[in-house]
Amino acid sequence: MGTNKDSLSRRKFLGLSAAAAGATLAAKTILLEPEPLFAAARSVAASDRVRFGMIGIGMQGNWLLSSSIELPGIECARACDLYDGRHTLAREITAKPDLPVTRHYQELLADKNIDCIVAAVPDHWHKQVVIDAVSAGKDIYCEKPMSHTAAEGAEMADAAKRTGRIVQIGSQRVSSLICKKAREMVAQGMLGDLMMVEGWLGRNDPTGAWEYPPPPDLSPENLDWDTWLGTAPKKAFDPLLFARWRCWKEYGTGVAGDLLVHLISGMQCVLGINEIPKRVSAFGGIYRWKDGRNTPDVHPVLFEYANVPVYMRLSLGTESTEVTRFMGSKGIIELGEFGVSYTPQAGIDLSPSYYASSFPSRLRTVYFNQWHAEHDPKPGQEPAPESLSFKGNDYDDLRPHLWKFFESVRSRKPVLQDAVFGHHAALGCHMANESYYRKKPVYWDAVSQTIKS
Repeated sequence: MGTNKDSLSRRKFLGLSAAAAGATLAAKTILLEPEPLFAAARSVAASDRVRFGMIGIGMQGNWLLSSSIELPGIECARACDLYDGRHTLAREITAKPDLPVTRHYQELLADKNIDCIVAAVPDHWHKQVVIDAVSAGKDIYCEKPMSHTAAEGAEMADAAKRTGRIVQIGSQRVSSLICKKAREMVAQGMLGDLMMVEGWLGRNDPTGAWEYPPPPDLSPENLDWDTWLGTAPKKAFDPLLFARWRCWKEYGTGVAGDLLVHLISGMQCVLGINEIPKRVSAFGGIYRWKDGRNTPDVHPVLFEYANVPVYMRLSLGTESTEVTRFMGSKGIIELGEFGVSYTPQAGIDLSPSYYASSFPSRLRTVYFNQWHAEHDPKPGQEPAPESLSFKGNDYDDLRPHLWKFFESVRSRKPVLQDAVFGHHAALGCHMANESYYRKKPVYWDAVSQTIKS
C-alpha cells in the first residue's frame, strides 16, 4: 500500500488525538473546606450529652474511643473488654481513673444511663453484640464488616428493622468530603454512561498483613479466652490468634472484610446505589504470608454492580495507594486517599478516522476534506475541556463518621450506612470469599437468602 500525506496509522492517529486533547485540556485544583460539623469550643448542657458504652478497646477500638471523647457533648460512661489490660487502657484514654470497666458487655446494655454503644470486636462477635444491643433498646456503631457470614447479616438487618434502633457501620469513608464530592460529580452527569469501576488497595509489611505483636502479659488469667472464642471452634489459649484473628476465617473475613468492604462502601456511596452484586468471581491465594493463616493475602475480585463490571484487587504483598476509578463515556472520576479528580473525554473523533487510510486516494481525499469541513472548529472557538482536582482531608474521616452517628442518636434521623447498607456491603465481601474458597463464580439467591454457585 502506498503512503499519502492524508493516510494515518492507528498509532499516529492515537498520538495526534492525545496531543490534541492535551493541548486543549486545562487543569484546575480546588481545595475542599472541611464541613463545620461542630464548633470546637461548643458547650453542651449535661442533659444534652450523649453517653456511650465502649465494647472492645483493641487496635481499632482505642481509636474509636479516643476520637469519640474529643467530640463535644460525647462522654464514655463505661467500657468493656475481655482482656484486663485494656481496662487500664480505657481509663488512660478517657483520663478517668474510676471509669467503670467490665468483661461483660451485657452490663453496658443494662445501664439506663448509657444512650448508645460503640463496638469494635472481632467479626465473629458482631452479630451477637449488635442484636443484643438493639434488643436492649440501644443504638450501636459497629465496626465493619457488619457481619461474619451472609446469614448473620440478614439477622442483624432484621433486628435493626424490628427494633427501630440506629445501627451505623464503621466504613468511615462514606462520611468524607472527598467521597461526597465524587458523589456530586456523578449525580451531575459528569461521567456520562458508566462503563466500568475498578479499585485497588495494597500493603507490603507485616503489620499491614495483620502480624500484630500480642500484648506481652496476655494470659488466661487476664483474658476470658473461652468467651473470646465464642461460637468458633474451641482451641487452646493462643496469643497469636487473639492478636491476629483477621488471618483466620473462623474469626475474621480476610482482606475482603478488612479492605474490600471500604472499596465497596465508598463505591456504593459515590454511585448512589445500595445493592447486592449480581455475580462475583474471585481468585488469589496465600502467596506472601505463609504463617498458618487460611485467608488469602492476594484477592482479585470481579463483580457485577449497577449492571456494569466492577474489578477490585487486594494485595498484602505489594504496596499500592487506595484508589477507586469510575470510568464513563464522558470521562473518568478517580477517588483517592486525599482527593478526587475528573478527567473529561470527548468521546468523539478528534481527527479523521485512520480507517480511511484503506480508501483509494480519490475517495480518501474527498473523505478528509469533508471531515475537516464538518468538524474543524473555527479559530478562537477551539474547545477547552477542563480537568478538575479536588484536594481534601484524609479520606479516612473517622471523626465525621462518629459525629453523624451520635447526632443521629440525638435527633433520631437515619444514617446513610445503616444496617441494610452495611449488610449489602458485607455481602459483596462474603461472596468474594465464597467464590475464592469454592473456586467458582457465585451469585446471591434472593429466594433462599443464600450464596449459590
